Amino acid sequence: MTRLLEGKVAIVTGGAKGLGYGISRRLAKDGAKLLITGREGKATEAVAKQIRDEIGAEAIGIATDVSVKAEVEAMIQRAVDEFGGLDILVNNASNMGPNVLMEHKTDEMIQNTLNVALFGSWWGMKAALPHFKARGGGSVINFSSIDAQTGAWLHTDYNIAKMGLVGLTRSGAVEWGRFNIRVNCIAPTGLGQVFAQLVDEVPGFLEMATRNCPLGRAGDPELDIGPVVAFLASDMSRFVTGEVINVDGGQHLPGYVSIPHNLEELEKGGV
Repeated sequence: MTRLLEGKVAIVTGGAKGLGYGISRRLAKDGAKLLITGREGKATEAVAKQIRDEIGAEAIGIATDVSVKAEVEAMIQRAVDEFGGLDILVNNASNMGPNVLMEHKTDEMIQNTLNVALFGSWWGMKAALPHFKARGGGSVINFSSIDAQTGAWLHTDYNIAKMGLVGLTRSGAVEWGRFNIRVNCIAPTGLGQVFAQLVDEVPGFLEMATRNCPLGRAGDPELDIGPVVAFLASDMSRFVTGEVINVDGGQHLPGYVSIPHNLEELEKGGV
């Protein structure tokens, strides 16, 4: 490992499953001290223990609901209390509402998704700001999605949140550059929690999903997605800010067709 993050303190939200799990492991291998958060405290602490035992990095796991502002603020303070400061915030936590057509999305569905992905990231950045300033700078990595770029069917709430994160990223980069804080965004496509479940449950899904991908495969969270996050978190990217980087094997070039096979059923209000 490169140890790019030796001595750095990082928070990874949603860091116990899917892409977040691979990212947590990669940052640990690069030397970061980790606070891993998620809704399930037992799951986050199990991953933290695995990292401590297998990698030898300092890591703790806590339960945090990032849709609750007070819990996000407590998460930031916990990292500072445990490790003495904060250098890196990886806003990976997200959620997706029911797969229904745009006209059937409710205000509650939209708000729930915005609270987790967009407001959770915003609250984390705000709470992290004084601690980044105390360290002389910091790095924020937010998460957009190819779904937002292509306007994926049935994901209106998710698409709104993910495109909003691009605006948050660019505003943060512009306004907080004066504090030597870099704010970047990735749009990853890989074997995350939902993707992996579909691969297991739907015969032929992996082949279908990667058919038009230029690199012809699905991204591995630790080996393909994690290194890009580590790069953006490290001093290797000290002159990179305000960027949205597609980490998807080139999938954004051809895009993908997301029209549901059961459109008529969905138009009647089915899920």
